[in-house]
Amino acid sequence: MKKIIIDTEIYSNYFLFAAKCVETGKVVHLELYEGYPLDLAVLSNIMRKNTTISFNGNNFDLPIIVAALSGWDNAGLKRLCDSIIGSNRSAYRTYQDNNLPFPKWDHIDLIEVAPGMSSLKIYGGRLNSKKLQDLPIEPSALIAPEQREELRKYCENDLQTTQELYQALLPQITLRESMTEQYGMDLRSKSDAQIAETVISSELQKITGKRPSRPVVADDAKFYYQDPEIVSFKSEQLNNILARVIKEPFKLGINGALVLPDWLKKEDIKINGRKYQMGIGGLHSCEKSQYIPYKEGWFISDFDCLSFYPSIILQQKISPKNMGKPFLKTYKNIVQRRVDAKKSGDKVTADSLKVTIVSSFGKFGSKYSSLYAPELLLQTTITGQLALLMLIEAMEEKGIAVMSANTDGIVCHAPNEMLDVAHEVGFDWMLSTGYILEQTDYTCMANRDVNNYLAVKTDGKIKGKGIFTSTGLSKNPNCSIVQKAVAYCVARNVPVEQTIMECNDITQFVTVRKVTGGATWQGGYLGKAVRFYYSSTVDKDTCIHYAKNSNRVPMSGGAKPLMDLPDIFPSDVDYQVYVQMANDLLKEVGYNA
Repeated sequence: MKKIIIDTEIYSNYFLFAAKCVETGKVVHLELYEGYPLDLAVLSNIMRKNTTISFNGNNFDLPIIVAALSGWDNAGLKRLCDSIIGSNRSAYRTYQDNNLPFPKWDHIDLIEVAPGMSSLKIYGGRLNSKKLQDLPIEPSALIAPEQREELRKYCENDLQTTQELYQALLPQITLRESMTEQYGMDLRSKSDAQIAETVISSELQKITGKRPSRPVVADDAKFYYQDPEIVSFKSEQLNNILARVIKEPFKLGINGALVLPDWLKKEDIKINGRKYQMGIGGLHSCEKSQYIPYKEGWFISDFDCLSFYPSIILQQKISPKNMGKPFLKTYKNIVQRRVDAKKSGDKVTADSLKVTIVSSFGKFGSKYSSLYAPELLLQTTITGQLALLMLIEAMEEKGIAVMSANTDGIVCHAPNEMLDVAHEVGFDWMLSTGYILEQTDYTCMANRDVNNYLAVKTDGKIKGKGIFTSTGLSKNPNCSIVQKAVAYCVARNVPVEQTIMECNDITQFVTVRKVTGGATWQGGYLGKAVRFYYSSTVDKDTCIHYAKNSNRVPMSGGAKPLMDLPDIFPSDVDYQVYVQMANDLLKEVGYNA
């Protein structure tokens, strides 16, 4: 079937349904207002005979369309619209409460597939959409005849942004289509975590004959960490931490999340003078402004634990209490099938199972999930951290400096003659724990902190984390040219001025921000998602402001809005602002040219 992007706009005296064919680009508008009836036959055919695609359509647009096809008038559609927006009820409840039939259309909703939970406008900003535009007419307004065209154009822009998002998500959609066929259930509109829960529940049902229900865990429940029997330390501090963690009753906090005890949160773990911090999420080192340059005769190696958390889960044999041993059988089967698929070159199966394995972990900490298992989460994350501390201690004891550590790996730095020693330490650790280490070598590394760093691999490729990751659907653009300039300076000794001045792509210079309640600039309304760049023609004291209270939007001094991307690179880009930002960032990562 054809892929059709759909969207709706609803006012008390006007309804607009717009559809755009992905293949041809043709756009159709169907309207309902006084004296102009909605073409129900065309609307029904579009929904029944095509694969429709929306952003938040399952919860919003589809119930509205069902009501429109049921003959509701403008006033009724507006009331339904307001009731959906004003509540957090499920789509099922919307249909049930309004006596609407549940549709059986072939539909893909992108809102859960896209990473995070951002607005369509923010995703547009991340995708460098040509135009960022908020709803141009207040939702409570009455639409005059001359305003209808304005709403059509606005809706067309939303269709275009939705299509761009769909195209950016095609790999994820394609994977979900293959999984839908494999498991016999529609997974196309589900997030990775939702897929994980659905797939594991389905696999469990095959073993037990019933789907697992959501467990009931008391708010005042206490959980105890079990001795993993694979960890041993030489230092008194680490042995004391292990003993105390085993005795500690771990409690639940807001939304059923495990809470780290105050004493452990404050524990200043030191190994050979370097500091580490434990947490519910994982271990991390505490370095800041650390630059490790290339040094002849020395190695910089990243030792990562392969499939760390899945390995711990299977080794520790901890399963959600509502699932018991069948969970471990199911989970082990999924992990093994992925290994087999990777070996045989079956990328589709390997990728689909990776989604299930990786994303299930988040559900172990969600009290709204049938996979909710605080005891499993506790055993997995604490075991992982203690195991890494054991590896760090062993490396440091042999004279190998551990420069950074985070969740599932460590970065070591030492003379080349110590590399065999590092391998011996790693091998002994793998024998003791049963986990597997993978090695990646770097020529240099620059850390602002443990979560924001760039490393240059031996083949010259640059690995970035945090602010140094490439802009994509998960991250708002924020002067990308600055991070690029710093990376090229560290990796290739290219002056930051050269990288910045030679760039003629304005999307590398923009910042995209969500502004709650909307933003204004020089008296004009911009929207809830704003895009701007620093201009040499704008005074540094001139800012973008919050519409609701006139407060300054952070980092917007001297900025000029760029809601519409130009075809020609602006002549007023203030290069010196970006150069200064790059130089400041170089200092933050400890780099001195």
